[in-house]
Amino acid sequence: QVPVVESGGGLVQPGGSLRLSCATSRSIFGFSTMGWYRQAPGEQREFVATISRGGVTNYADSVKGRFTISRDNAKNVWYLQMNSLKPEDTGVYYCAARWDPSVVCSTSDDQGTYTYWGQGTEVTVSY
Repeated sequence: QVPVVESGGGLVQPGGSLRLSCATSRSIFGFSTMGWYRQAPGEQREFVATISRGGVTNYADSVKGRFTISRDNAKNVWYLQMNSLKPEDTGVYYCAARWDPSVVCSTSDDQGTYTYWGQGTEVTVSY
């Protein structure tokens, strides 16, 4: 298991912003599609955003226009910038990496195919 470390969660008021970060080894980072998922209390984990090795992005409809996924290939880190946060964004956020050594443009949102997962970071949007 390759270590995947994430951070950046916390409590924020509606309309506020948070940036989540996730890091892994350079060997995994360089050959993987990266993603973010979240799980609200009592619900199934759901897709939030993915970014391909080539920088193509994919977003859930619920976060389009508010969240931005990005990756820094020099630092082996990927981010989820969350703006205009809503109470319904509350949940545990997980970063993940999907091993795609021969696929540059994949933005698959199938969480079952993602191999490496962060430990999760809590995001609470509330007054």
